[in-house]
Amino acid sequence: MKALSQIPLALLDVNGAARPKMPPIAGARDEDRRKGRHLAAIHRHYLSEVAQIAAILERIKAGDAPPDALASIVLHSDMRKNFEVAGTLCGHQCAVLKMHHDIEENSMFPALAAQGNSALGKVIDKLRAEHAVIHELLSRLGASAEALATAPDAAQFDQAFDVFFALRQAVLSHFKYEERELEEAIGFYLDGI
Repeated sequence: MKALSQIPLALLDVNGAARPKMPPIAGARDEDRRKGRHLAAIHRHYLSEVAQIAAILERIKAGDAPPDALASIVLHSDMRKNFEVAGTLCGHQCAVLKMHHDIEENSMFPALAAQGNSALGKVIDKLRAEHAVIHELLSRLGASAEALATAPDAAQFDQAFDVFFALRQAVLSHFKYEERELEEAIGFYLDGI
């Protein structure tokens, strides 16, 4: 198998067609599903920040601001401190998403896998594989953002733009899948998150 870092951006995705489905859990109640929907609320908070970054990038792409204005647009937004600390365009986004996935990988997924539900185990394996793709995209975004900061030109901007929107598409798809397939399991097996 080819390393994720060797896969061209156009081919690097979460492969939604290969996703296993989680059948209904016998005995799961509406209360369990309600508790499981907390994950979607966490995702919505993250996606609101992604939308802010997307709006900035789309504004530049449309010609409302040149690529070299990216730094001043970002650094004068409400997210300024987060970007300064991380040092790149993806700083805050990368840190938050990595922390979110670390919590899932080290706490929620092992607890769910311990339930012995084979269908759930397959879903968790797929989610972990998708995390690897998303983390590769985060790495590429970090490199693109650093290159853009060093040489703010149209070519560097286009690269950062393409990587960001590939990441955004992967994250949106991943979150939707994760929310749908784990909704009952989170409430039923973990009593929520």
